[in-house]
Amino acid sequence: MKFLRRFLRILLILVVLLAVSVWLYSKTCHPNYSGELELKNLSNEVTVYFDAIGVPHINAQNSKDAYVALGYLHAQDRLWQMELMRRIAAGRLSEIFGKDLVRVDQFFGGLGIEEAADKTIAGLDKTADSYILTQSYLDGVNQFIEEGKTPLEFTLVGVKKEQYTLKDIYNVFGYMSFSFAVAHKTDPLLTEIKEKLGSSYLDEILSVNSKYLTINRTSVPAKIEATISNSVASIMDDLPVSPFIGSNSWVLGAEKTKNGKVIFENDPHIAYSQPSVWYQNHIKTPDFEIYGFNIALMPFPLLGHNREYAYGLTMLANDDLNFYVEENNPDNALEYKTVDGFKAYELRSKTISVKNERDTTFQVKVSQHGPVMNGLIEHVIDKRPIAMNWIYTQLPNEMLDVSYGLAHASSMNDFKKSVSRIHAPGLNVMYGDAKDNIAWFSSAKLYSLREGLSSKTYLNGASGEDEILEYLPFEENPKAINPSWNYVYSANNQVDSVRGKLYLGYYQPQDRAKRIVELLDKKDDFTKEDIANMTYDVTSATVPGIIHSLLKSVDKSILTVSERKAFSVLENWDGTYLKTAVAPTIYNRFLYEFLKETYQDELGDSFELFINSQLQDQVLPNQVNRENSVWWDNIATKNKVETKNEIVITSFKKSLAFLQNQLGVNVDDWTWNRVISVEYEHAIGKAGGLLRTFFNVGPFETIGGNEVINNQIFKLDSTGYYKVTAGPSTRRVIDFSDIENSLAIIPTGQSGNRFSEYYKDQTQKYLDGKFVKMRLNQSEIEASENVLILKPKE
Repeated sequence: MKFLRRFLRILLILVVLLAVSVWLYSKTCHPNYSGELELKNLSNEVTVYFDAIGVPHINAQNSKDAYVALGYLHAQDRLWQMELMRRIAAGRLSEIFGKDLVRVDQFFGGLGIEEAADKTIAGLDKTADSYILTQSYLDGVNQFIEEGKTPLEFTLVGVKKEQYTLKDIYNVFGYMSFSFAVAHKTDPLLTEIKEKLGSSYLDEILSVNSKYLTINRTSVPAKIEATISNSVASIMDDLPVSPFIGSNSWVLGAEKTKNGKVIFENDPHIAYSQPSVWYQNHIKTPDFEIYGFNIALMPFPLLGHNREYAYGLTMLANDDLNFYVEENNPDNALEYKTVDGFKAYELRSKTISVKNERDTTFQVKVSQHGPVMNGLIEHVIDKRPIAMNWIYTQLPNEMLDVSYGLAHASSMNDFKKSVSRIHAPGLNVMYGDAKDNIAWFSSAKLYSLREGLSSKTYLNGASGEDEILEYLPFEENPKAINPSWNYVYSANNQVDSVRGKLYLGYYQPQDRAKRIVELLDKKDDFTKEDIANMTYDVTSATVPGIIHSLLKSVDKSILTVSERKAFSVLENWDGTYLKTAVAPTIYNRFLYEFLKETYQDELGDSFELFINSQLQDQVLPNQVNRENSVWWDNIATKNKVETKNEIVITSFKKSLAFLQNQLGVNVDDWTWNRVISVEYEHAIGKAGGLLRTFFNVGPFETIGGNEVINNQIFKLDSTGYYKVTAGPSTRRVIDFSDIENSLAIIPTGQSGNRFSEYYKDQTQKYLDGKFVKMRLNQSEIEASENVLILKPKE
């Protein structure tokens, strides 16, 4: 007993010492939100007020000082995120995560992002404000690296801090641009369908009935008065930071609002992660002001507003990436055929450093169209050389000037000039201002191919007949400026015609766009609160119609009692995804079984890729209304041709049998909250166990589903559980009749530092559809409890 008591006392002491050590460590790693710090290269003192959610309000005498401060503050809250972001495009994740990330590094290292960055940086104007302020921002980041506390993650994975350069910023641009691209996943699949199954199968996938499109219409006025006073599928799944996916935005003109001023909304959809994607900050100098949302390691905000104007983005989803089949010289595999004869591939040797392993080296062949992707993209299994032609690396990159220009515009026309310089990724740029102007610009280098040629399957690289004929002038891009219907919107849906026909792309189905238009057309007296509520809307505009088309094929007389009850639940569902609703659970399982019965026999291993693609989403309303389709027949059953009715009935019965086994025999118990969840995963928290508990935020129940306005994106699979992987990365509502009380929210918190009180303080508000204020009122800002003074260092 004496020994046991002594042992327990020692154990208690050790536990107390450990707790004290962890507490002390947390305090030393905590970001500095108050007090005084000295920074080099400041010409004047900078005062930073941190508001109740940790947003820094930077008050400086000039922009150079402001951006030095921003770089330092951004790094102290998000250095680990910056580190991951800069490593992706450079192919350097294996250095810290080991051999499991080698294939990701090979893929990104082969895309040519680094080579394009080198070329762009060599030609930059070093006297431009965008360049000078970027260097100031980098200076602030690097001062934190030299003098600030090392984030816990660096210690856990054994990463040494390195200085950041302009190339790191361009690598982030490259990663961001590629994560918008869709063609790298779908073009190989469509080519496989065409070449293995035939044109009849492909035609049904690509043909879209216009009745299932909500088209973003073009409208351009004769004159604008607007002066402003300037105050890859599995590979992408393995990424430790967020790829970009979709988005919503709508801007209401003065005639549509109760207070007679523009109201602006934007919620970009991005893969969930911890920390959240956006870093909020507010910069104010005597001649400049912007409240911005910045991606890690980017000095200028891609989303922002001030008292004069607001802007935001959604993904355009135009086709900016094509694959070309090259023809090797039969006598020399290092040469390929062109219209001018054989030409030597450019050879790029790449070395990947792998943690606790030997370095690995690989070689990339590059044709005139781009890098040969065989072996770099897993689902490019073609024996022919397949080169990827990506507009981002093919044309001059002006994104640094673009992002600077968005935040520093002096008029709407000035803003439009910046937007016109976007080449890739294609973006819908949304705009609203205090002078009652609203606008939507589809911004990208659109192009034309020869008549009748589809860019959605592989092109012929040797013939010279499948090349881009021309890049279209920006003035021909679809856009709407102060349209007569008094609002603009974007939900990644089909844009209006270009040169007389709809421009090809990988647009999302009409679901969210249709719902947005339905709600906006209902009235002309919207308030900020109405728009805030609308961002949390979870009613599908299209699912009830899809269900109706499917249920027409089900003979109720052959159903059991529980099957008839499930039939009735679906039949009477209005498409709203609430936690206690039963219909979403039945519908999503029914949908999975329907897609499986329809497509899996033909697609085989490509089935999972297809059913979670934009292609499937867009073809679904067409397919459910086809009585005759080549896809109905199950090619595995000989001497029998299945009909639509057989496919639907089999799918319905299988889905209900699955749900009874999964959730019990009582249909009323099949509520949506039992099968859907969301967790905001940290790169290290993905390892599970205590690391998951410590770093991740969640899991939580949630409302919403795929392609509703509150878009909670998940994959359909065999499990019957729906783990949300992406959704609104922020929700912003800016009311120019009450600009100082504009609203925003992000999924977790402002800081990526686990020991910060702002690590996850916004999570519950976000899940509940609530908002916090984006402060612009100087008196309110100066009342902040946390004030940090940055002084010039001698």
